[in-house]
Amino acid sequence: MKHHLLPGFPPSVSPSSHAVETDGFVFLTGQFPRDIDAPDAPLPGGIAAQTSRTMGNLARALAALGLGLQHLVSVRVYLAAFERDYDAMNAAYAAALPEGGRPVRTCIGVTALVRGALIEIEAIARRP
Repeated sequence: MKHHLLPGFPPSVSPSSHAVETDGFVFLTGQFPRDIDAPDAPLPGGIAAQTSRTMGNLARALAALGLGLQHLVSVRVYLAAFERDYDAMNAAYAAALPEGGRPVRTCIGVTALVRGALIEIEAIARRP
């Protein structure tokens, strides 16, 4: 098993690794819409912008591990305002992923997320 702290990423907001790899599977810690290059900057407004930023952060984490969004196997999406944001999140989420190769997904409504984020996404990828 290998624990990854990704270069160029700020420390996790929780006591955790950025990713853990075992048997070809890569488990990524939850990504949220902070600016990786300026982690203390305000989060973008609205679920569409926050979803796009979160998916970009996920893609960047995968790239740091030599992988891409096409290697995703499973995704969990957490929404702080599920009923309000579900449709707009789906549109931004779908736009970030390749057609025909999307991972399985579960979407869960929660009461709150770190730093007041509207969305957090955790994922599992698999090396080819």
